[in-house]
Amino acid sequence: MIKTQLCDLLGIEHPILQGGMAWVSTPPLVVAVSAAGALGILGAGNAPPNLVETQVREIKARTHKPFGVNVPMFSPFVQDVLDICVREKVPVVTTGAGNPSSYIPALKQAGIRVIPVVGSVALAKRLERAGADAVIAEGMESGGHIGDVGTLPLVPQVVDAVKIPVIAAGGIADGRGLAAALALGAVGIQMGTRFICTKECAVHPNYKDMIVKAGDRATITTGHSLGHPVRALRNPMTRKFEEMEKQSLTEEALIEFGTGKLRLAAIEGDVVEGSFMAGQSCGLVHDIPSVAELIQRIISEAEGILLHLPRYVIHGSNSR
Repeated sequence: MIKTQLCDLLGIEHPILQGGMAWVSTPPLVVAVSAAGALGILGAGNAPPNLVETQVREIKARTHKPFGVNVPMFSPFVQDVLDICVREKVPVVTTGAGNPSSYIPALKQAGIRVIPVVGSVALAKRLERAGADAVIAEGMESGGHIGDVGTLPLVPQVVDAVKIPVIAAGGIADGRGLAAALALGAVGIQMGTRFICTKECAVHPNYKDMIVKAGDRATITTGHSLGHPVRALRNPMTRKFEEMEKQSLTEEALIEFGTGKLRLAAIEGDVVEGSFMAGQSCGLVHDIPSVAELIQRIISEAEGILLHLPRYVIHGSNSR
């Protein structure tokens, strides 16, 4: 069994977080992940507060295990959703796509663990000063909204810069990724893409099928001209968006084109017009197990790697 500071901090058995993905991280997936001993996280996205409240209550009714809610800072309902988290006593709140510093004191006062996603050392240090309990250092290999630093260089730099626990994310899909994250100084991992391809994830089968069939170069990043790059699987939609950016179309036109595309992918499975957000780890995903099977596989694989690593260390005179 692998136990780290993260397990004690969140009251979970395994140092694994399931990324909070809009239209993807719905109650069935969240409940399954938390029941399996990791931390399931509801993806609030831009969902209206009444829907988020209904989903939070559904999760609470189906599990007594810890869970979280992810709140992106670009949501027009940030304050309303955070108020719901306080009122419903959500154990953990993760944030993304922005700086949540102004919201942290109220969440902490309510007894909520606050764990923001960061893509830089500077933001990690700032959020530590603001009172964050931990940070998720997410590299540009991840799916959805991304930064510009890779996971391998980002994680150890964040670990060196802050005293609070650091969780690694971006490009991780198996036990090798967990073992590597621990070697970099992280106390656990967050995975999004890998959890899409589980039996309990309620997205359209086309979404899962595209990830399983994907290779190492199956993703593309668009939205650079908007200042908010997004990684998704290559398909007609992303190719069209890329072409529109090359034509220097207005920000309004790009935003209008991109609006609603994730829902088309996750709910309707539209392989032409949908935006199938996924990380570069998609090339490591080859099956659709249950959540419990996946988590146990990752832990067992990481344990095996960590137990065998000492064979590379030669002590004493034998090292000469």
